Amino acid sequence: PIQICVSKCPDRYLTYLSAYGSRAPAELEYYRQFCVPEFKNLQKPPIQVLKDKECPAMIIPSTPLARRCFPAIQAKKGVIMVGNETTYDDGHGRRRNVTELLEGAKKANVVLETRQLAMKIFEDYTVSWYWIIIGLVIAMVASFIFIVLLRFLAGIMVWVMIVMVILVLGYGIFHCYMEYAKLKGEAGSDVSLADLGFQTDLRVYLHLRQTWLAFMIILCIMEVVIILLLIFLRKRILIAIALIKEASRAVGHIMTSLLFPLCTFFLLCLCIAYWASTAVFLSTSNEAIYKVFNETTCQFSGQTCKPETFKTSNVTKLCPDAQCLFAFYGGETAYHKYLIILQFFNVFMFFWLANFVIALGQVTLAGAFASYYWAFKKPDDMPAFPLFSAFSRALRYHTGSLAFGSLILAIVQVIRVTLEYLDHRLKAADNKFAKFLLSCLKCCFWCLEKFIKFLNRNAYIMIAVYGTNFCTSARNAFFLLMRNIIRVAVLDKVTDFLFFLGKLLIVGSVGILAFFFFTHRIKLVQDTAPSLNYYWVPILTVIVGSYLIAHGFFSVYGMCVDTLFLCFLEDLERNDGSAEKPYFMSPNLKKLLKKTNKGQPEA
Repeated sequence: PIQICVSKCPDRYLTYLSAYGSRAPAELEYYRQFCVPEFKNLQKPPIQVLKDKECPAMIIPSTPLARRCFPAIQAKKGVIMVGNETTYDDGHGRRRNVTELLEGAKKANVVLETRQLAMKIFEDYTVSWYWIIIGLVIAMVASFIFIVLLRFLAGIMVWVMIVMVILVLGYGIFHCYMEYAKLKGEAGSDVSLADLGFQTDLRVYLHLRQTWLAFMIILCIMEVVIILLLIFLRKRILIAIALIKEASRAVGHIMTSLLFPLCTFFLLCLCIAYWASTAVFLSTSNEAIYKVFNETTCQFSGQTCKPETFKTSNVTKLCPDAQCLFAFYGGETAYHKYLIILQFFNVFMFFWLANFVIALGQVTLAGAFASYYWAFKKPDDMPAFPLFSAFSRALRYHTGSLAFGSLILAIVQVIRVTLEYLDHRLKAADNKFAKFLLSCLKCCFWCLEKFIKFLNRNAYIMIAVYGTNFCTSARNAFFLLMRNIIRVAVLDKVTDFLFFLGKLLIVGSVGILAFFFFTHRIKLVQDTAPSLNYYWVPILTVIVGSYLIAHGFFSVYGMCVDTLFLCFLEDLERNDGSAEKPYFMSPNLKKLLKKTNKGQPEA
């Protein structure tokens, strides 16, 4: 169908035949604004005008919605009307019921309902925004308090969790034994799993003694393994707890580090804005392409044309029924043919810039926390502004290393995006081997991306500490971690547990508080809480915002733990406690490892 742009939607019922036959010239002039732009001859016979599709056969009262004109449908006392009429002239002399227009307006109703929903959500935000901010401030304060308390409670939390796991497994063993003993002598309970075979109703297996015996053996093995790990890894767990406590002290001495994620977030927003604006400009750089369409055979069919000059061209003479209609947005120049490559390059640059910004943040935090660890007298020997000094060093000396590390990660991410695109295109295909190969490649590159992120993170720490290039730093960090792989695994799991517990505690407590507040279930502030269309709007906003705030705080804390851990490993390997090579670790770590500095005052 032909689509045209109009200054306003029609506000009356009118057919072209009635407008042409009207004695008032204003009727035809009004109708002409809904015809194609090249229609100028008002004396042209109506049959020819409609045949050439220069004007619509009829217009009806319409309302603008999403830059489209839709029938102005309304219901009065249960009767569907358009412009206060229940019927309309279809332009061919027949009267039709306006209910026939409902089918064409269904999608408009969906848009209208979505718009109404958006307006209600916006209204909820306007009356609850300050309470949302209060909730996010509470989440921020709770995150800060949790990080401060880690220096006092980290050991207690870890050991309590380990004891709880042992007790839960012990209860599981006891429960399995009781069930095993209870089934003794019951009919059918001594059937083996092999004789029973596979059953879709899994509850059948719970009536077999062999099932509970297998559960009990598995839990016993897990219990023994965990107890043995605790016996042999006890010292490493204590080192991990000491490093977590030390990280809490480091963050306390460099409080500005907790606000640094805001700088990273701002730079990432700039990257996203640049990528999005470039993508929009590339997408909208296409031109409207018109092509020749006709119902009979014509040598010009499918060729491009210009609507302004089409009526005076040779095409209309040789093919009288041909029309110049809009085909698509695009172009046939070399620029338009390679537009997809430009979009692909834009995506690649976005990944590169985003990874560079993240790397800049990581190396800045690593430099600040490394200055804390390598200060012999903490915090007296630290620089006055450790975060600003680390940021300046990163920009002045390490931009090339950061760009190179970001480039490697960006290449892998672009390959993953390409594989996802190919997987989307091959969904309708029946080639199972291609799908299997694609799934394997996606899995491999996902693992590769995770490994490169891990390697880059530790390489940036070595860059911040020693100032070496990316490749040297990555190699030194990798082999340093491999020489201490058990310590790495223990510290990683301990910090993961504490971060998970912290996020769960903060997001859960703030989310529950928001739920009780916005649903008017707190009697003290029942009259203060605003009336909302959807109470889940501010609650979800507070929960998501609390998670992002907690994630931002813990990302800084995680970087601090990783930095202090690498510095601790370097300290152990490079220094021996002598006057020439004293240990820089904290007194707690030296006491734990039974290390001392000979001839040097303790830090």
